[in-house]
Amino acid sequence: MTSTARHIAPASTDSGRLARLIDLGIALSAERNHNRLLEIILEEAQALSHDDGGTLYIRESETRLAFAIMRNDTLNITLGGTSGNLIPFPPLWLYDEKTGAPNENNVATYSAVHNETVNIPDAYDAKKFDFTGTKAFDKNTGYRSKSFLTIPLVNYEDHVIGVLQLINAKNPATGETASFGPDVQPLIEALTSQAAVALDNQQLLKGQRDLLESFIKLIASAIDEKSPYTGGHCQRVPTLTELLVDAACASEDPAFAAFDLSEDERYEVHIAGWMHDCGKVTTPEYVMDKAAKLETIFDRVEIVRVRFEVVKREIELAYWRALAENKRDAAELEARRDAELAAIEDDWRFLEKANVGGEAMSDADVERVQRIAKRRIRGADGRESNLLTDNEVYNLTIRRGTLTKEERTVINNHMAVTIKMLEQLPFPRNLRRVPEIAGGHHEKMDGTGYPKGLTRDQMSVPARAMAIADIYEALTAADRPYKKAKTLSETIRIMYNMKKTAHIDPDLFDLLLKSGVYKKYAELFLKPEQIDEVEIEKYLG
Repeated sequence: MTSTARHIAPASTDSGRLARLIDLGIALSAERNHNRLLEIILEEAQALSHDDGGTLYIRESETRLAFAIMRNDTLNITLGGTSGNLIPFPPLWLYDEKTGAPNENNVATYSAVHNETVNIPDAYDAKKFDFTGTKAFDKNTGYRSKSFLTIPLVNYEDHVIGVLQLINAKNPATGETASFGPDVQPLIEALTSQAAVALDNQQLLKGQRDLLESFIKLIASAIDEKSPYTGGHCQRVPTLTELLVDAACASEDPAFAAFDLSEDERYEVHIAGWMHDCGKVTTPEYVMDKAAKLETIFDRVEIVRVRFEVVKREIELAYWRALAENKRDAAELEARRDAELAAIEDDWRFLEKANVGGEAMSDADVERVQRIAKRRIRGADGRESNLLTDNEVYNLTIRRGTLTKEERTVINNHMAVTIKMLEQLPFPRNLRRVPEIAGGHHEKMDGTGYPKGLTRDQMSVPARAMAIADIYEALTAADRPYKKAKTLSETIRIMYNMKKTAHIDPDLFDLLLKSGVYKKYAELFLKPEQIDEVEIEKYLG
């Protein structure tokens, strides 16, 4: 709301002033832009009192008053607020930094400390306050600062949250500088009371919003800290989602002609982005961080390695035993031993590679794992068993990646948990779509995704954008030990195939490329060696 003051009644009469004050109270309560709210307070105070200028201070801590906005009509000065002109003056100390004594020399700080209105007819005659700075300003500018009306802004807790200071009241009839009369002061005090309520409400809402956002970011950071291999994921996905959504709002493509977001809706997307993986707090670390097929709390491949060493020992013992018994020629026995050791070493290298889970396993590889597993090994107790357990075979024969079917179900379940957690939160009306936006980033456009199997038409644009952001971030992330970070060209090629198979939204994928968002994100988060050239034209349409 940038034109609130225009709708306030004129104040040429006492009844007009009262009507203006009533209208102003409504306008102040409706204004949501902080800087504009400050401007309205000062502008309307000037209009009610017919003065030449003023300053609005905001209490930025228990010990300081900060200049928020300054105006002087005669000198054509407008600083702070929405003007874009910074106020060059430092904050005023309410108390002495060393002694803690109240600062009673400055009229604004005196008013704040004592919660008292100060009406000064002529600053040059004032004995109680130090107007040395004012007089120096007048000397430099040729201005004459005379009457001052300084009023504290007090909230419902009787706490001073700011100070309004008006300067040089004008006689409406003659335009001459006058004092702030007894008819004006109560009106301005009533205005500051309304202003204090509006400012306090705005500060309370901002405080609640800051607390909510800090809490949400705390949860996201905890999830990233929980897994050293996905650190930053919960921070990068919101950034890319917002970049893509902003591009959709700005796009003139027919696909996004009717799409736009208000400030509240953009904040809704922001919160949803930070909360999109909150369900991972329930996902076991050994599943979420599983970098190898045999990994649980530790990588069991080391146990398998020990068994292979036992097999090698048995081969060596068999060689020396046969040699001692003169069963065969020494050269023949040595050749046989070396062949068996080479074979077992080759099997070990094969299993070691299979454990990484980088490439898809062929049927022949699966059969080889099963064959190796059946080799018998004698334990310390003399009992024989297979070289690999059934569970180890099951894990080592995972066709792609490192997760078993059951572990993938556990991973996928984090989405259901995310939605369940978010739907239990009492989000205000402006954040009611957070669960839908955050809970859809593993859905596919053809309805084969999870957890709800939604189709493209059942998802909002921000939810579809987050699905793209989640994939793009995962492909390009350089902090996963179980995969190599993809270059831009590799990532776009993979995602293009996802577009063709109705995995991701085709319009948003095209927008990712045409808007340059894919590269903007890369410049923020990717390593230089990942950023290569992408011929986007062949992936569009």
